[in-house]
Amino acid sequence: MTGIQFGLMMFGFMLFLMAWRIHIAVAMIVTGMIGYATLAGWDPLLAHLKNSAYARYSNYELSVIPLYLLMGTFAARGGLSKSLFDAAATFIGHWRGGLAMSAVGACAGFGAICGSSLATAAAMGRVALPELRRYGYSPRLATGTLAAGGTLGILIPPSVPLVVYAMLAEQNIAKLYAAAIIPGIIATIGYMITIMIVTRVSPEAGPSAARASWYGRWRAVVNVWPVASIFFLVIGGIYLGWFTPTEAAAVGAALAGAAAFARGGLDGKQFIECLLSTAESTAMIFFILLGADTLNSFLALSQMPAELSAWVQGLDISPFLVIVTIIIIYIILGCVMDSLSMLLLTIPILLPVVLGLDFWGLDGTSKAIWFGILALTVVEIGLIHPPVGMNIYIINSLAKDVPLMETVIGVLPFLGSDLVRVSLLIAFPSISLWLVGMIT
Repeated sequence: MTGIQFGLMMFGFMLFLMAWRIHIAVAMIVTGMIGYATLAGWDPLLAHLKNSAYARYSNYELSVIPLYLLMGTFAARGGLSKSLFDAAATFIGHWRGGLAMSAVGACAGFGAICGSSLATAAAMGRVALPELRRYGYSPRLATGTLAAGGTLGILIPPSVPLVVYAMLAEQNIAKLYAAAIIPGIIATIGYMITIMIVTRVSPEAGPSAARASWYGRWRAVVNVWPVASIFFLVIGGIYLGWFTPTEAAAVGAALAGAAAFARGGLDGKQFIECLLSTAESTAMIFFILLGADTLNSFLALSQMPAELSAWVQGLDISPFLVIVTIIIIYIILGCVMDSLSMLLLTIPILLPVVLGLDFWGLDGTSKAIWFGILALTVVEIGLIHPPVGMNIYIINSLAKDVPLMETVIGVLPFLGSDLVRVSLLIAFPSISLWLVGMIT
């Protein structure tokens, strides 16, 4: 049996375990242990396991994950999401569909200090949904906008999945952050254009709000200075050489906590709750990372990634057909799996395939960065793609009177925007790589 055949057989076994509702981390650990023991024996497996957890968790770069999670938790508690929405609404709320566009802009801003799509969707849903309802927005457009806007948290830096990808692909986090900025802006603009089109077709779906005074706009801008200062200090500090990404995460978490305290959104009890929530999320992510390490050790031993890469190169087919196939695989996996699990499960297998193909003469580092942004963009689609679509369920839990199918229909136009964006990223790698070249 070849490495590819054995690897695919064990991969199917893992999916079988997941279908029986076994946690993905446990499924990966069990599959990796059985596969490793089958190829090398139980003694080598035990020798590997006694060091694998320490080797993973002693990695200093991993500390960036709980710090960014804590920063997002503090930001949500401190009412920063409301300040962002109010500021955007004072400038464009009087447009047709303007409040929905404001929600998208606020999601982008909140994602820049949060790093989690689920947290972004939950925080902005609580803030923006009552306002959208008050002005008579259709439930379909309101919930669809917030579910789609929440996905911006996964791409706009700082992003936890982007950090995980950097570790898996052994790439520089700062370069990946730079590569994500322009695609994140394009995603935000694309969603706003989608709202504009929807409200032109159905004007009653997104009525205009009252025009704010210039004084009101100025006050709203002043209220968002904590968000702007945190973002520019964290991201700017990295590229100006003030901080490493990990140090920047610590500074951002401290500033977000201070801002939350200053705004009265955080007391001693809530502070402890933020720490516990961050610890729980971190433990879940680290457990999945350990499962991925166990599975990847087996895959490396089986030589499946290398054999798969050589097999694809031997097919003599267009590299773009391979990329389209990978995107389809991600969309299918997105129907049954969360974004982080998808990355941990597929990157060790698919990245060697991509690196072995020629795309516009890109070098290995450029291909890895470009593919990472493309993969995260497609993973975003999984967050609003039925039947799982975790953002859909989060927003629907906040709008209990809106039928789930209404929210599903509401995200369809945004999926169209995502398709256009994915096509642009494939056709023009410079969208992702231009800023990277500017900082190197």
